[in-house]
Amino acid sequence: MKNAFILFCFLLINFSFSQKNQNFNILSPNGKIEVKINIGDKISWTILHEKDVILAPSEMSLTLEGNVVLGKNAVVLNSKKEAVNSTFETPLYKKKSVQNNYNQLTLNFKNDFSIEYRVFDDGAAYRFITKKKKDIVIKSEEVVLNFDQDYNTLMPYVRDLRNPKDPFISSFESHYENKKISEFKKDTLAFLPFLIEYKNHKKAVFLEANLEDYPGLFVTNNKNNSGFESRFSKYPVQETNGGFNYLNKLITERADYLVKTKGARTFPWRAIVISENDAALANNDMVQKLAEPSRIKDISWIKPGKVAWDWWNDWNIYNVDFKAGINTQTYKYYIDFASKNKVEYVVLDEGWSIETNIMKHNPNVDLEALIAYAKERNVGIILWASWMAIHDKTEAVFANYSKLGVKGFKVDFIDRDDAKMVNSVYDIAQKAANNKLIIDFHGMYKPTGIQRTYPNILNFEGVKGLENNKWTPNDDVPLYDCTIPFIRMMAGPMDYTPGAMRNASKSEFKPSHSNPMSQGTRCHQLALYTIFEAPLQMMADSPTAFMKEQESTDFIAKVPTIFDETVSLNGEVGKFVCIARKKDNIWYLGAITNWDSREITIDFSFLEKGKKFQAEIFYDGLNADKAATDYKKEIVTVDSTTKLTYRLASGGGLAMIIK
Repeated sequence: MKNAFILFCFLLINFSFSQKNQNFNILSPNGKIEVKINIGDKISWTILHEKDVILAPSEMSLTLEGNVVLGKNAVVLNSKKEAVNSTFETPLYKKKSVQNNYNQLTLNFKNDFSIEYRVFDDGAAYRFITKKKKDIVIKSEEVVLNFDQDYNTLMPYVRDLRNPKDPFISSFESHYENKKISEFKKDTLAFLPFLIEYKNHKKAVFLEANLEDYPGLFVTNNKNNSGFESRFSKYPVQETNGGFNYLNKLITERADYLVKTKGARTFPWRAIVISENDAALANNDMVQKLAEPSRIKDISWIKPGKVAWDWWNDWNIYNVDFKAGINTQTYKYYIDFASKNKVEYVVLDEGWSIETNIMKHNPNVDLEALIAYAKERNVGIILWASWMAIHDKTEAVFANYSKLGVKGFKVDFIDRDDAKMVNSVYDIAQKAANNKLIIDFHGMYKPTGIQRTYPNILNFEGVKGLENNKWTPNDDVPLYDCTIPFIRMMAGPMDYTPGAMRNASKSEFKPSHSNPMSQGTRCHQLALYTIFEAPLQMMADSPTAFMKEQESTDFIAKVPTIFDETVSLNGEVGKFVCIARKKDNIWYLGAITNWDSREITIDFSFLEKGKKFQAEIFYDGLNADKAATDYKKEIVTVDSTTKLTYRLASGGGLAMIIK
């Protein structure tokens, strides 16, 4: 009897221990990535890539009101594994369709919640799912990223002076700081996406996806300086006008929770993309794969295209018989330029209306006449507006301007991603769709998948683009240009606003308000139209500048803004990148370098075998190192066996159309 009692106690202890320490694992379809999940006092996951530790054991939890922690002493009720291999159409993207192949593990826990893990050949992701009958209050979320070594990072820090006491106000425009994990700046925040460099040339980019009714994720250093932990903006309670021209809502008081939300819902994905080859990062679909499908049934009215833009060039047209500025004559000139060059849109930036009340027009701008004038010339009008000017009366504003014939809005000065702002972004997207309006979310955070859910959103800023760079002589712009295709662009399209026709070498660049220039060569600018994803792509310079450089303008006008196929040919983060994209049997190719001149060999094996093609090629001239506008154009015959080598000047580029 005594031995039986001892055996019973042993089995009870062993059963209790096994309940507290359960292990699950799941592999990627190709078997290279393994995710291990441990259920103990806390829930953690570990990610291995061919036995290399990508993520050391890292905890996850969700805390609800009443100190209910989903993830602490969790009890698994059951688990389910499934394999998915499907394809979905992406008509307004860098490719026609996306292959969605992954293995999934769903763990269902006591206390009405689940965690869903997905493992792809190029990464892994997880999200919480709650199944509560009543609404819930999310107090906090624990997202931990631990590493087994002190790896190098490329990290974008929050830098914003509008409200120094509130680190969650941000335009999400920062260069990447190249530092070790342990060198993360203390008492500060960084935003996503960011990159980690491992051994064996492997890299990982950390993302979030499907952000809805929830605040965006920031990270800070953990206590041991061995990784990062999450920070989220609390829900705004009181706001005041502030920022540039008082066009922002700055937070003066926050609640003690993240969001009050539905009890039965999915939460944002926490995702990691893993690559053995830098070039693969520049053609990744993780955010598309994790995003919710389109909520707009008929998207036939959504027209991507290029935009003649006024603000960057300071409305600086000349050799005309009227005073250039924010007036009807100037905008007719922009419309004529767009029509002549088959540019789909003209945007009327700030000044066409009263900034805080866009229902009142600048008397110098006859908007209805301009809309009619543009329509006759097959050009659409897009209006700039601050978020603050439209968010309280969104439906009325959109209905009014849609009725007038406006095609869309460029919404600026958002600069937050707390749950209240995220909900506003979804509301704006839906109401814009109701009125068949396209949206460019300028002055905002990076995209996180809403662009698939609401495909009328054609672009986002959240990038330190040409508009910012016109005043920053100390910024290393070519380095940044050769970095963002591998990191920021992975989140989605970028309103970088390329198109400078005044181009400068490193020593010759100077800030200018009315005659702005770009760092790097002319061919660098031309290549950006293929490299940078932007279904709504700006042409930043003035009609006068473009018409003086008609050959370059003709090239830009030919490059589409959405594609059927994308091939990332070559690249190295921060050094150079080369991408080819196909639309209607025509290929477009762009390559850029940082300030280091280099030779690049283009392997045309991506072309259809057995066919000859004509390639129109723009490449840096012999003197482009000093005169950055110097370029050469040639037409050559190529096929799938062709290899051509070109020298990219310092800050240079290469651009092609192949048909």
